[in-house]
Amino acid sequence: MKFQVLDIIPHLKNPITGKIISTADRLNQVVETARRAEELGYDSFSVGERHAGEFISSSPTTVLAAIAAVTSTIRLQSGVTVLSVLDPVRVAEDYATIDQLSRGRLELVVGKGNEVLQYPLFGLSLENQWELLAEKYALLRRLWREENITWSGRFRSALAEPTTTTPRPFAGAPRVWHGSATSLASAALAAQWGDPLFTANAIQPRENYKVLIDHYRSEYARHGHDPRHQYLGSGSGAGGVFLADSTAEAKRQYGPVYEALTYGRNVPGNNSPFRDIDHAVAEGPALVGSPEDVVEKILAYHKLYGHDLQSISLPTTLPFEQQLEILERFAAEVVPAVRAAAPTTLWEARDPYAGRPDFAGAVVPDAAARTSIDHANHRRNHVLANTH
Repeated sequence: MKFQVLDIIPHLKNPITGKIISTADRLNQVVETARRAEELGYDSFSVGERHAGEFISSSPTTVLAAIAAVTSTIRLQSGVTVLSVLDPVRVAEDYATIDQLSRGRLELVVGKGNEVLQYPLFGLSLENQWELLAEKYALLRRLWREENITWSGRFRSALAEPTTTTPRPFAGAPRVWHGSATSLASAALAAQWGDPLFTANAIQPRENYKVLIDHYRSEYARHGHDPRHQYLGSGSGAGGVFLADSTAEAKRQYGPVYEALTYGRNVPGNNSPFRDIDHAVAEGPALVGSPEDVVEKILAYHKLYGHDLQSISLPTTLPFEQQLEILERFAAEVVPAVRAAAPTTLWEARDPYAGRPDFAGAVVPDAAARTSIDHANHRRNHVLANTH
């Protein structure tokens, strides 16, 4: 197992103390956390992207560039790049710049995002979110793999003149993962192209995410892609990791904060179905407990999902020193045990992407692939309801 630290950069008051740090301090905490994560041996650091709500992650490329400047080995990821609302030309340019600054450490995670308010903000219709994602991703792939391209599509003005984006990526096109939270469509898109999938594993029962993962693997095989490229990442729920000497003590200390942040908040698409901290720890993905119990929980998810990359998030309303203590304890007492029990070829010598060969997967989706995506789009509003 590999480990990622994800920060979608929420900027919230501690619901118990009422304290909130400045925007500048919060952003600098993200950079310092990434630097410390590298020292502790984490494999990647991911920065989220939100354009609405109580977040300050509207410019993840800027934050990742700052992280690239103070690190040298940790991989840099996005979580997710909301490609549906962005211009693929700009995405190609910005993230290739980060790839150059970091000397090839970039891997993108793309998705349509789960904040509905960002679509009108960018003058786009929520009804087109999946079609926007599919079209823009197809263009992004070409921009990173080809030079002097021409292109036309439905949602963006045509590239009528031969176009080459600059800078070019550091050593071939960066690997792209697809974030999946509630719909078969993202899983189908990842499978269509032969890309890895990143399941949110955030606020739904684990069985719901297993439906998306199974669909991805089935479609991946149907398209005939090399199974060596079929990596899977998994999140760890809303609210952040919290460790204590016992799970009872972890729930006692962190439960009031977790519940105040998670329950009673009307956030469309992001409301937890779990009643309280006991329910979230027992049946949800929250990694709150003793190191031993957290290890057991991650491995239980691995048994169900077979994932290669585990993402964690820190409880960012707590004092920063306490966050770093949790980061360090997790690295010392959880990571080694999970790594030993769940090996992976991801980012190892046997990873087909080692040295970043420019493998392209399915270069042009065939009609069957497009039909699969269309069917997934029609089913996206029903799959979760049918898996409870």
